[in-house]
Amino acid sequence: MKIEIDTHTHTLASGHAYNTIWEMAREAAERGFKGLAITDHAPAMPGGPHAYYFQNLRVVPRRKYGIELLLGVELNIRNESGEVDLKEATLKEMDIRIASLHDSCYEGSKEKEKITQAYVNAMENPYVDIIGHPDDDRVPVDLEELVRAARRTGTLLEVNNSSLRPVAFRVGARKNIKKLMELCKENDVMIVLGTDSHVDADIGDYTYTEELLRETDFPEELIANTSLEKLRSLLKHA
Repeated sequence: MKIEIDTHTHTLASGHAYNTIWEMAREAAERGFKGLAITDHAPAMPGGPHAYYFQNLRVVPRRKYGIELLLGVELNIRNESGEVDLKEATLKEMDIRIASLHDSCYEGSKEKEKITQAYVNAMENPYVDIIGHPDDDRVPVDLEELVRAARRTGTLLEVNNSSLRPVAFRVGARKNIKKLMELCKENDVMIVLGTDSHVDADIGDYTYTEELLRETDFPEELIANTSLEKLRSLLKHA
């Protein structure tokens, strides 16, 4: 199975990543990708860029080194209402939008029911394409409800390779991701494979994801980024 576009990567703008947009694009091109999504952290993340950074993405070329760039954001889900940290007018101008729950940026209750509500409400946002790394026991979620909501809203659920690394800080990620994949397989719900790269060397590295794909015998047709065209057709506002 070949992945044509890595949907979750970060640049220097995120504050704790290490390469420029062009360095990331060049690496993706050298690895044979057709596309690359740049999804820097939104403003609520400590060290993250101001909203102006995202509003000005319109000036950045969408093609570089022969590959297509999707320029977007990894939003922070802020509370049980599913509020995110960029305005709709800005989100409308982006190519791709991930919404994730980061412990340091979340202001709501961390009860499982409330966390689940936060995710579901975020998925109701017509400009949220992907839910990022819903796999951390520190912010527990009802995965069955998450999958049902993803199917209803047409939101992609991310399998995050970074969460699966032995040195990852997320708790219980492997068991949670495996359960998520099994539920998606049972319910014909699409997933997307993201590396969450914060350095160019990690682009397209799905080492740990591939192990779970084999374990779950996950069907290729339910993976959104096996082709650039397929991914584009599944984004809410391509």
